Amino acid sequence: MRMHNTLSHSLALLSAAVLLALAAGCSKTEGSPAPAAAAPAVAGARAASQLGDLTAFRTIAADVAALVDKGDLPAAKARIKDLEVAWDAAEAGLKPRAADDWHVLDKAIDRALKALRADSPDASACKAAMSDLLKLFDAQQGSR
Repeated sequence: MRMHNTLSHSLALLSAAVLLALAAGCSKTEGSPAPAAAAPAVAGARAASQLGDLTAFRTIAADVAALVDKGDLPAAKARIKDLEVAWDAAEAGLKPRAADDWHVLDKAIDRALKALRADSPDASACKAAMSDLLKLFDAQQGSR
């Protein structure tokens, strides 16, 4: 039963990542305007970056940061895997839109992964990595 749940969870994450990539505009044809629906629907939300709407990725990062703040590093380590899987699955749709921005976020995600996956994770290093990552997501969402 546990293996079935893990497989279902992985499949759900992969499906979500594919949908994120599509929502980010990977199927956009050259010269066609971006659809109005691609903008965040939340009132008062910042404009999407050139990478598209990064809200789903930021939400996972915020979940990880909250777990780190609670001192639950094992749960944070498990949750950041969701960010890694979703980000990697969406790479093909995101990276061509703004490669430099994608690389900045990718490196910050890698730093957070490294901090949380250390043999003996340091809570302050994990907090700093997650804070930096959230700041970069916020800067991207306000960059347009």
